[in-house]
Amino acid sequence: MDFTKIYTSMKEFLQENQIKTNEPMKKHTSFRIGGPAEIMVFPTNPEEICSIIKICKQDNIPFFVMGNGTNLLVKDKGIKGVVLKLAQNYNDAQVDKNIIKCKAGMSLSTAAKIALDNSLSGLEFANGIPGTIGGAVVMNAGAYGGEMSDVVKKVTVMDMNGNLIKMQKQELDYSYRRCILQKVDRILLEVEMELVPGNYEDIQRKMEDLLARRRDKQPLNLPSAGSAFKRPPGNYAGALIEKAGLKGFRLGGAMVSDKHAGFIVNVGNATFEDVTNLINHIKKEVKERFDVNLESEIKIIGD
Repeated sequence: MDFTKIYTSMKEFLQENQIKTNEPMKKHTSFRIGGPAEIMVFPTNPEEICSIIKICKQDNIPFFVMGNGTNLLVKDKGIKGVVLKLAQNYNDAQVDKNIIKCKAGMSLSTAAKIALDNSLSGLEFANGIPGTIGGAVVMNAGAYGGEMSDVVKKVTVMDMNGNLIKMQKQELDYSYRRCILQKVDRILLEVEMELVPGNYEDIQRKMEDLLARRRDKQPLNLPSAGSAFKRPPGNYAGALIEKAGLKGFRLGGAMVSDKHAGFIVNVGNATFEDVTNLINHIKKEVKERFDVNLESEIKIIGD
C-alpha cells in the first residue's frame, strides 16, 4: 500500500487529527490486544465515509469499519489497509417524541441515558453495555431479557458505491445475536429506535439495578471483549464453562474470569494466540463433557 498516496488523498477532505498511521489496535479495543492498523481514519459525516471508501476501492485497499472495538480480537500483526473508526466523531443523536435517531458511533450507554432523560423506556437493558449503538444493532446485542431488535425501527446504511439506503426493521432479518447486516457489504450509519413513554424514576431505578448487577457479576475491571460465547440452546455458556472446572483457567495472559466464567480476560499482556488457544480449549472441554458446541461471540480481525 502506498502510504504517501493514500494519506495525501485523504488529507484533501480530512483534518490531520482524523488520520493516523501505524496506529496500535490495542489502543482501540477493549481487549487491549492487537498490532497496528496501517491507516486509521475518524470520519465525521457520510460524505467523508463515502470518499474514504471510494479511495480504497480505486486502489484495491482493504478496509474495515469499527465502532468502539468492544467485541474485537485483533491479530498481533495488525490490520492491513484502512480502519474506519466511527465511535469518536460520529456520535450525535436527535429525539422526537418517542423516537431517538442515533449516529452509529454513539455509545450504547449514552443512548440509554438519552432515553432516560426523555423518560423513554425500552433501552434500560443497554445501560452499562460497552460499545456503540451501531455495533449493538448489527450484533443484535442484548442482556437481561432485552435486545436491540426490540427497539430498532429502521436504519440508514451506505452501500459500497456510496448510496444511502433506508432499511426497515423487518428487512434486517433479526434473530439471536444475528442480523442481515453481518452478511452484506453495507455500513450502518444511523439507527432509529422507537421507545415507549414511561416514568423517569421507574426507568432510572431499573437502569441502576441492571448496572449494579453487571458490576456485581461481571469482571468490568479487566480488559475483555464482553461475553465470549453465545448462549447455547437451553443452557448458559458461563455455567457450562464453570461446571467444566475452567473458572480461573489461564493460558499465557488470557484467563477465564474467576468472577464470571463466560468472560475471557486479559490479565497480563495477553496475545492474540493466548486468547484463541483459550477459546479453543474451552470449546474442546465443553464439547467433551457436555456434548455442547460453543460459538464464540468475539469477532477476529487482522492479518
